[in-house]
Amino acid sequence: MKGRKRLSRRTRIIIAAAVILILIPIVIMIWLPTFIMTGKRQTLDEALKWQSERYDTSFYESIDKTDYTVKSFDGYELHVQLLKNPEPTDKYIIISHGYTDNRCGALKYVPMYLELGYNCIIYDLRGHGENDETFTTYGIREGEDIAQLVKDTRERYSSISQLGLHGESLGAASTVTSLKYKPKVDFAVADCGFSDIENVLKGGFKSAHLPSFLFELADLGGRVRYGFSLDKMRPIDSLDDNTVPILFIHGAEDSFITPKNSEDMQKRTKGMSELHIIKGAAHAESILTSPEEYKGYVKAFLEKI
Repeated sequence: MKGRKRLSRRTRIIIAAAVILILIPIVIMIWLPTFIMTGKRQTLDEALKWQSERYDTSFYESIDKTDYTVKSFDGYELHVQLLKNPEPTDKYIIISHGYTDNRCGALKYVPMYLELGYNCIIYDLRGHGENDETFTTYGIREGEDIAQLVKDTRERYSSISQLGLHGESLGAASTVTSLKYKPKVDFAVADCGFSDIENVLKGGFKSAHLPSFLFELADLGGRVRYGFSLDKMRPIDSLDDNTVPILFIHGAEDSFITPKNSEDMQKRTKGMSELHIIKGAAHAESILTSPEEYKGYVKAFLEKI
């Protein structure tokens, strides 16, 4: 009895190529959302060193600090630190840092708010700093975390006369997203936040000469692996009925999250808002590029609310 006829070399090559073509998008779908949603986070020491090399952080050593934790809406524990203003004040600001950074990344804004008469609350965003490792949802869970921090702050410091939010990059996007939960805050400052993560990722793909359809693969992978769709990570959608005053600030030279993101969000919000573009500033560097101009915008905005 004759054995089965072996496939020709050409046929084997075609089959192998077909299998590879099928496997490539599957591998990308599995790997890409992990790359996007679980970036390598900095330690507190690494972040403080980075900050200290770029501006004077000596105030942090001597300022009165109180460390505590806050359980968020799902029981996740956030590490929080109160930086008490040397002058007695009942005004507070919650400052949210950027992606892969930690609460030390918020220190660049602290001297300004101390001078403006605020106690400063800095914390590690979900999956960052001293918090347990977890994936980032680009504002979805992080926005709820901020809403819970607002609630905790109101309960913990009962004599508050004014409470505001300030966020940078992911922190800004999370701050904007938190507004849909109607937190009891008097104002928000959103520095270089994104309106939706899709335009940021597609912009990155374009800069790397990669096809934009990778976003759809990453979105599918995010839903399969983590239960969250990248397509739903849209802080701008939280502004349709927002009445909290928002000050948007963006660096003119920000090529990572372009100023159009802040422009679109300012147009969308229903409450009082301002937008200021800082000339010469790259991503998350506006306050370092033009500190006096930056402080002037914030001070003038606070005087209007």
